[in-house]
Amino acid sequence: MHEKIILGIDPGTTIMGFGLIKIVKGEMQFMQLNELILSKYDDHYLKLKQIFNRTLELIDTYHPDEIALEAPFFGKNVQSMLKLGRAQGVAMAAGLSREIPVIEYSPKKIKMAITGNGNASKEQVAKMLQSLLGFKVMPKNLDSTDGLAAAVCHFFNGGSSSKEKKYSGWNAFVSQNPGKIKSKLNFGFVILPCSFLKASLPLL
Repeated sequence: MHEKIILGIDPGTTIMGFGLIKIVKGEMQFMQLNELILSKYDDHYLKLKQIFNRTLELIDTYHPDEIALEAPFFGKNVQSMLKLGRAQGVAMAAGLSREIPVIEYSPKKIKMAITGNGNASKEQVAKMLQSLLGFKVMPKNLDSTDGLAAAVCHFFNGGSSSKEKKYSGWNAFVSQNPGKIKSKLNFGFVILPCSFLKASLPLL
């Protein structure tokens, strides 16, 4: 039976968390969880470059079939939301440049899928993941378990969800978001220096 690998990512500008699971005969198998520390970089655009490059490295190393992203939480701080939106956009662009389907899930939906409570704490989510997947060491920072939770949420949703945003590739993203590409570039949600893309993405 076909095996599938899901990469889950919790994009952030301080820490990027990620986790990988393998689906074998309909059962989850834990692969790994880890984090990329970004707080040591002062330049925001350098952080974005690190997110893009690390995501590509994960893709090229583990060859995931699908990527599940935690969508940014909508808060009152506009500048924080702008930075989180950029981080998510960069991670998404990395997946789309490799033509890997990308699906977004809200934090509440991920928590609901893992614990049954949309308002669960990070600690509760992490403990439930440990119970489900059997990894022994709990990470110091729970951003990595948040990334893993996105992958598990995607599996629990049958590998896709019509209620969530799903993109099968860069062309699909463009076609499903007419009129948004230019505005996102103008307002900085997905500002990607040419060195990020290295000709991976088609020119618009």
